[in-house]
Amino acid sequence: MKLDKRSRDLRKMIVKMLQAGGRGHVGSALSLVEILRVLYDDVLRFDAGNPRWPQRDRCVLSKGHGCLALYAILADKKFFSETELLKFSKTDGLLGGHPEIKVPGVEASTGSLGHGLPIGVGLAINARYERADHRVFVIVGDGECNEGSVWEAALCAGKHRLSNLTVVVDYNKHQSYATTFEVQDLEPFADKWKAFGFGVQEIDGHNIEELRHAFTRLPIEDQKPSVVICHTVKGKGISRAENNLHWHHKNKVTEEEIQSLFEELEVG
Repeated sequence: MKLDKRSRDLRKMIVKMLQAGGRGHVGSALSLVEILRVLYDDVLRFDAGNPRWPQRDRCVLSKGHGCLALYAILADKKFFSETELLKFSKTDGLLGGHPEIKVPGVEASTGSLGHGLPIGVGLAINARYERADHRVFVIVGDGECNEGSVWEAALCAGKHRLSNLTVVVDYNKHQSYATTFEVQDLEPFADKWKAFGFGVQEIDGHNIEELRHAFTRLPIEDQKPSVVICHTVKGKGISRAENNLHWHHKNKVTEEEIQSLFEELEVG
């Protein structure tokens, strides 16, 4: 699928951070761009000028190593200045290699995989207790779903029928050193979530209209938590990075390589 200008521009922001910081989980961020774009453009209720606004929807990036994509969209939405992107991984900057709650717009410090969904379940239960109408979205990676804490949290979400909770799976089918099928096969993946009491939908995670359709019609089933399984491509939008495990985390990128990435994103 050909990327439109907005998707390419967000990826350019990711490349700028790679250039500035000299490192980053590039492939893991590029598969997330459209998911985050649609959530922040069309779905989430937030106030960038007041990031802790009580009525905001909560969005937790559990796969915290994909934070370059989150930083790009938060800067785009004016949670902080785009100049911060050029300080990525610098001692005088705000943005580190994993998201921290000190960053405006970040709901939880993540990076130790398997923690985001338990946090999200707690947020959803608390919202119900307070009779608040905000929703909770948790973005998890497929490799992250090897963690038992993910499934413990899913059991709890199903038990409490947390219809205000949506799990979004970035199912790019690769993790740090091999495919998910080689490391720990998740299939039948959708059936597992159904068995844990979730309403389930599978979509193309780079198709803007499919994402909008899914995210604006929640919950998927009444009185159940939802999971949207987004089939994505790791490294999407940069040909040399797509499905290439060498780009899971990248460092020592030359200036010539950086310029070639910008050039590719110019033409889509």
